[in-house]
Order: sequence, then C-alpha cells, then structure tokens
Amino acid sequence: MKDNFDIFFRRKPALMLVSLKRKVRMRYGSILAKEVDCTYSHAVKILQTLEKLGLVVFEKKGRIKLIQLTKKGNEVAEAIENIQKLIK
Repeated sequence: MKDNFDIFFRRKPALMLVSLKRKVRMRYGSILAKEVDCTYSHAVKILQTLEKLGLVVFEKKGRIKLIQLTKKGNEVAEAIENIQKLIK
C-alpha cells in the first residue's frame, strides 16, 4: 500500500472529506461519487482506504450504507479546508 501521506494530496479523496464535512444531506457512495466527479467504483476504493485510516465509518440503513466522518476525519477535512483558504 502507498504511504498514507499520499492520499491527502490527491484531489478526489480531499474533496470527499470536505464534502462529508459539510453534511448538507445524508451521504452514500453514489451521491459522493457524483459530488466529486468520479465513478462509483473509484469512490468506493477511496472510501475503503479512508475507512482503513480511521477517517470515515459506514452505517448500514436498510439497503444503503451511509458514510460519516470520524472525529479524526473531521479534523483532517478541516485542515484541508484551511489549506484551500490559504491557497486561494
């Protein structure tokens, strides 16, 4: 597996974390994939990595899995937002 550090400097994972932080509505894989403009399978692969890093958790509701940030995931998403603000 790649160094965990690498994942935060790729566009799609960073956008996923920021999108999850905004909590505008309930999030699941297909919605999140559309929000960050990637395929569902690519989104799932990224989310699995984020789960292994302890940044997101999945909660099963009926047939769908909702995605939520952990405390650590929220902190990372906040840091990404701060970096976005600094470089604008």
